[in-house]
Amino acid sequence: MNDAMRSVRKKPAVNFLLVFLMTVLNTAPLSAAEQADSLAAFSDPARIWGNGPERVIEEAYRLCFKTRIIGGKVMNLRMPFAENNERDTLIEESWEFFGGGNADPAFLMTAIEEILDSEAFAEYTQALQNGREQVIIFDIPSQSWKSSRDLFDIARMKAGSYRGLPHRPYVLVSGQGIEETDVYNYLYCVGLAGMDCSGFVWHVLTYTAKQGGVDLGVTLRRILGVKRGENPSWYAGTAFFNSKSSQMISVKDEIRNLRPADILLFRSADGTMSHSAVIQSVDLLAGRIRYLQCTDEAPLSERGVHESFIYFDPKKPQTSLSDPLLIWTQKRYAPFPGEKASPFSDDGERFRAFAELGGGRIVRLRALAPVLEKMGKR
Repeated sequence: MNDAMRSVRKKPAVNFLLVFLMTVLNTAPLSAAEQADSLAAFSDPARIWGNGPERVIEEAYRLCFKTRIIGGKVMNLRMPFAENNERDTLIEESWEFFGGGNADPAFLMTAIEEILDSEAFAEYTQALQNGREQVIIFDIPSQSWKSSRDLFDIARMKAGSYRGLPHRPYVLVSGQGIEETDVYNYLYCVGLAGMDCSGFVWHVLTYTAKQGGVDLGVTLRRILGVKRGENPSWYAGTAFFNSKSSQMISVKDEIRNLRPADILLFRSADGTMSHSAVIQSVDLLAGRIRYLQCTDEAPLSERGVHESFIYFDPKKPQTSLSDPLLIWTQKRYAPFPGEKASPFSDDGERFRAFAELGGGRIVRLRALAPVLEKMGKR
């Protein structure tokens, strides 16, 4: 494996749209229609992924990003991670995210736009532009925040003496302007907007199925046990993906068996599956797997929906994802600096964890098979 491959830098494909737009604006004048056509052609996922399932999954992924100008900066905002009951362990009070973490991106992006356009968010933005170092203290249950310029609070944060709690994160900011990570913190702690891991996987699967004329919510309603008037996405969690349902096909853990839309399941210490992700592409020639997920145990700039990679030897397609020689580029960190770090250094370590209980697992949704087969023939 060469050094370039090891040091791959992960940037969502939508970031390149901004570069292209700047290029267009600095070249010979084009009509509005010509500029729109050029931008659409450049941003079309088919340029990179063709017309198979990889393209459709990429489209679903891109729906989880929004480009905005905030505080004078162009920002590519990603859908935050949002899981109910994740941080309420120390208090009796609980809270729920919009749609319980299972709403679709269109609904959530509408809510996010309203949050970003609010006077309350404008006050937050101004506080981060006042030129003064400070500690932002969020209170998730009350959906509020306050600023502390206390020198002892600042010194403690710099010294690594974190005083925050799961439901009350502390964040040290410079006061020199708002960053994408600051926007994420606000959307998560105050806006209560985002998706959990299985909510994102369900979004990708349902979007893919819809492009093939299949409504998974209708198809799987009875199997999921959806009650009248309720949303199927509330029932399609990681537990369902790991269930013994006839709709879930267990995939033999060898890279050559993997397909786009296969689901990666990560086991927890109690034997259950606590995290899920979805494969977008498997390149057997280049030795690269790209998978997509939504989690907050990641580098600060990647918290929420993001892409991840696994590199393998193309000469050994029979390799298991549990092989420690594989290179998983996705690192795992605490959601907020100062909090207890993840027990796993990267996704590979997490996938291999708890081998005595079965370790990681790969599954495939049976109802999606005809759609994927049809897309693969395009």
